Amino acid sequence: MARVKGAMATRKRRNKVLKLAKGYWGGKSKLFKTAKEAVMKSGQYAYIGRKQKKRNFRQLWITRISAGCKMNGMNYSTFINGLKKANINLNRKMLSEIAIHDEAAFASLCEKAKEALQ
Repeated sequence: MARVKGAMATRKRRNKVLKLAKGYWGGKSKLFKTAKEAVMKSGQYAYIGRKQKKRNFRQLWITRISAGCKMNGMNYSTFINGLKKANINLNRKMLSEIAIHDEAAFASLCEKAKEALQ
């Protein structure tokens, strides 16, 4: 039986890492060892970033809703509580879009939330 050498698999694996490191500065895009470290670290940053993106967008939506509520004489927490009691199921993304683009509709939502709290 012939002896199998690992050169082909090794080269493919190294090229895969170097391809991911394309565009990195200096030796990080040319040298396998440093490229491997940089790719591993960038993967960690990307994973963390995907979680942070969700957090940041939710924070933005809440800020926009809160600003709309203040214009209608409410605060955010009472508005959300009123919507829940009024059985209005809109997510924060849609509420923030309504607050920005359709102020009359948002004002009517605020009124319904106020009525549900009384």
